[in-house]
Amino acid sequence: MSALDVIAGLPSLDTAELRRYGRHLVIPEVGPEGQRKLKAASVLLVGAGGLGSPLALYLSAAGVGRLGLVDFDRVEASNLQRQLLFGEGDVGRDKVSAAVERLREVNPHVAVEPHALRLTAANALELLRGYDVVADGSDNFATRYLVNDACVLLDKPDVWGAVQRFEGQLAVFWAAKGACYRCLFPEPPPPGAVPSCAEAGVLGVLPGIVGALQASEVLKLLLGIGEPAVGRLITFDALRLRFRELAVRKSPSCPICSPQPTQRGLVDYPDLCGEGAPPRGGHAGEGTVVSDARTSDAFFDGAWEGIEVEVADVKRWRDEGRDVQLLDVRQPVEHSIAHIDGALLVPLNELPSRVAELDAARPVVAFCHHGGRSLRAAQWLRAQGFSRVASLAGGIDAWSVEVDPEVPRY
Repeated sequence: MSALDVIAGLPSLDTAELRRYGRHLVIPEVGPEGQRKLKAASVLLVGAGGLGSPLALYLSAAGVGRLGLVDFDRVEASNLQRQLLFGEGDVGRDKVSAAVERLREVNPHVAVEPHALRLTAANALELLRGYDVVADGSDNFATRYLVNDACVLLDKPDVWGAVQRFEGQLAVFWAAKGACYRCLFPEPPPPGAVPSCAEAGVLGVLPGIVGALQASEVLKLLLGIGEPAVGRLITFDALRLRFRELAVRKSPSCPICSPQPTQRGLVDYPDLCGEGAPPRGGHAGEGTVVSDARTSDAFFDGAWEGIEVEVADVKRWRDEGRDVQLLDVRQPVEHSIAHIDGALLVPLNELPSRVAELDAARPVVAFCHHGGRSLRAAQWLRAQGFSRVASLAGGIDAWSVEVDPEVPRY
């Protein structure tokens, strides 16, 4: 039986738990019965990153009995500025394993269930079905829509948060009691319309603020107290220290939660909205990755139809003195952190107005941080008549790892 229902036969609290949760037990709105509700409850956290860190730490400390963690990523040094689940010694480890160890130190009374996988349309319903509440701390649109749609189909609340630069957003989407995410955003934005966190950056403390607010909403839902943010979008401006509240009404034409939905299942959205590159060494949805001398010859003689090249190939071409234009489509602030000598800096948003700076008769290899923006640049240049153009798979980050460790990573 869900912890959101009226529960009989709640689990008991032992002496150690009574001592641990003492500050909860004296709050009339929580008390011993509320703490036992939390112990009986289960929450799935989608993402163990900036938002997932405070969510996991606070829900574990609060005594939520079972926490599930979904993440397929590994800890990077650039995560440590905001992802407080991890420390220097965790760099290189998969996030879920490192997070489970940390959370078991925070509260040994909580069962932490690791799900080291990518959430997809094939596994989302089965995974979410086993939890009372879902807290979405993901950093990409594809996962947000997938979580929302699965929650609608399973009638579960989706406690959602998002952060970028100095701004955060928070809402509780619950189709049975109000709007869902698609009521607010019916369809994902077009590719390239919204920068990723890696592209735009985020103030390190901001995920802590928004993630803690998400944790508060989760606890209110589990305890059945207060006024959860159902039908409300809360925005936070850290620079001005201002909160705003906007009403979010259920849409009569929502594609998934309206009386006559047009979508009845889950959808996997690929490579959306500046969220990074295709998998390293794989396909980009058009063409293939250059991988040997024969295909690199094809790249230079104009017979190649691929869209990505490997950093090792580009290094070899430069060592051989081949004529190749390197195009850096990142922002100037990124270029100031790390750059490849000899590359032309033209930010992606300026490319249409500065395309004349490139020689269409010479081969072009575009690069960015990880490969997402450069892929879009290469595709756009091809549409403008550049026949020999490619995106650097993995971007300058891969160049730093595989070619030149003197180029800083960020």
